[in-house]
Amino acid sequence: MTAQTLPGWTHAYSGKVRDLYIPQGTASIDTADELLVVASDRVSAFDFVLEPGIPGKGELLTTLSLWWFDRLDDVPNHLVADHELDGTDRIPAAVAGRAMLVKPLDMYPIECVVRGYLTGTGWLEYQQSQSVCGIPLAAGLQNGDRLPEPIYTPAFKAQQGEHDENISFERTVELVGEDAAARLRDTALDVYRRASAIAEAKGLILADTKFEFGADKATGELTLADEVLTSDSSRYWDAETWRTASTPAERMASFDKQIVRDWLAANWDKQGVPPALPDHVVQRTAARYRELLERLSGD
Repeated sequence: MTAQTLPGWTHAYSGKVRDLYIPQGTASIDTADELLVVASDRVSAFDFVLEPGIPGKGELLTTLSLWWFDRLDDVPNHLVADHELDGTDRIPAAVAGRAMLVKPLDMYPIECVVRGYLTGTGWLEYQQSQSVCGIPLAAGLQNGDRLPEPIYTPAFKAQQGEHDENISFERTVELVGEDAAARLRDTALDVYRRASAIAEAKGLILADTKFEFGADKATGELTLADEVLTSDSSRYWDAETWRTASTPAERMASFDKQIVRDWLAANWDKQGVPPALPDHVVQRTAARYRELLERLSGD
């Protein structure tokens, strides 16, 4: 995984999907006044970065994040207010459309997960204990059912290469303090409810999502960071299909890389290096990402 060389910027870090740059001449991320976050076309599943990538994915994710930031403009976020300073565009042309100029934050080590529907690992746990992340739920729910109220199920952010750990709200209090833990929970639930209503108006269900927050280094203000409500951080379903489909797989066909996961699960034993993705899987996945953006934004 090789990051691009960008004029005026120095590569500082790469995750599975995003590359982080600091201004040239800056000593480290800790001393940077600004950061450049570049979304690549890389796609990961089962803790592996796969080959090939999904064409246009980085731009689609960035465009969707910016669209949501615009609709949540009363929620403080990490975007630098103006990408153009003194008439000079700070984002290099090579990554235009898939990069965000942001301010560094003191990040909280919490994945703020909100679930409005029973699915995924939540469904697996529910079948065993009638609970999700330790939160008791009513009996008789089925895979994909809407929960009576959205629930907050935080996770501790693991180091790269390790799995995030589901934790209780009480554990978040121990990690970040009572006030910060409450603000993280309440803000995540509020943003989820607002975004869910916007998605429903577009014929979409926002089944679950995860947010990341940091504290503004100067003011301490809680600030929404990273990507927000994208296909990689959220599970979206078609509302009409969810109401009428006859099987769980059809009911919960998501606008994300589930096509990739399904193909890998059927064609790889999780031993060694994953096989290359066939072109039809790559193209179907790219189309699914694009369809979500088009349906939400109308473009």
